[in-house]
Amino acid sequence: MELRHLKYFLAVAETRNFTRAAARCYVAQSALSQQIARLEKDVGAPLFTRTSRSVRLTAAGELLEPLARRILADVDHAQDALDALAGLRRGRLRLGLVQTMAVPFDMVEVLAAYRARHPGVDLRVSNAPSSRMAEAVLAGTLDVAVVGLAAPQVPDGLAHRTLGSAPLVVVVPREHPLADRDVIGLADLPDGHPLIQFTRGTGLRRQVEAAFTRAGAEAGGHFEVGQVRDMIRLAARGVGVTVVPRSAVEGPGSVMGLDSADRLPRGARMLRLTDPEAVHHVCVVHDGTRPAPAVEAFLEILEGLDAHRSA
Repeated sequence: MELRHLKYFLAVAETRNFTRAAARCYVAQSALSQQIARLEKDVGAPLFTRTSRSVRLTAAGELLEPLARRILADVDHAQDALDALAGLRRGRLRLGLVQTMAVPFDMVEVLAAYRARHPGVDLRVSNAPSSRMAEAVLAGTLDVAVVGLAAPQVPDGLAHRTLGSAPLVVVVPREHPLADRDVIGLADLPDGHPLIQFTRGTGLRRQVEAAFTRAGAEAGGHFEVGQVRDMIRLAARGVGVTVVPRSAVEGPGSVMGLDSADRLPRGARMLRLTDPEAVHHVCVVHDGTRPAPAVEAFLEILEGLDAHRSA
């Protein structure tokens, strides 16, 4: 059994398609199929059931998948440890990064500082719903993730540290009947109001839905958008109202790039909520049992920012 066989196997398991898996691995499909066949011979059982329309894992494939991920992760950790002896001149950091920051610093500056200190590390940044990124850290496909989850929402098996939090606010168009108020409850929103929501499965979506539940209010008709900046701009244009972290509207790293003296587009208003529990939390999660040197270096930068903020 060779490591490349396991890599090919996982590529097929993730894509459920031999053609796409071959493209991901930069090999011909015939070569990939041959290597999968060799792996099946080594394990003594078929790993996939193939039809003209689908590729699915067999029972043996389902058993092998988490083991293969762990084996490859162990190899990566071994390489990371060797890189650490060389002063972290090489390595890889696969970072998941939430869109909605609730921290008093700009994550772009964090990434720039990391790159300046460790230019030889291959830095790969991706974005997905927070719950999915946390699961990816558990599975070993991400090394560390900054997610929009409160501590109780972090999956078991992950180490975590809260980076910050920000109150949720409502953004309404200037012609909205509540636009002349500074503070509202979600139950104050008119019945049937259109609500612009963030992607399902995200930490922000969960926190907004929980706030509506606490208020005993219906969320209203949904308009689902995958970019927080677009949610705010759509609300400003009168498409509906939206609930976002205040840190997304103003402050360091905000998606709107505003400070407290700036106004939202088209005269839209940002209204505070009466609910003290309506808060967006952000934390960093990683495998605490054996953090790779590249992960530890990233955490050191975050800790340094915390210390600077507290000083």
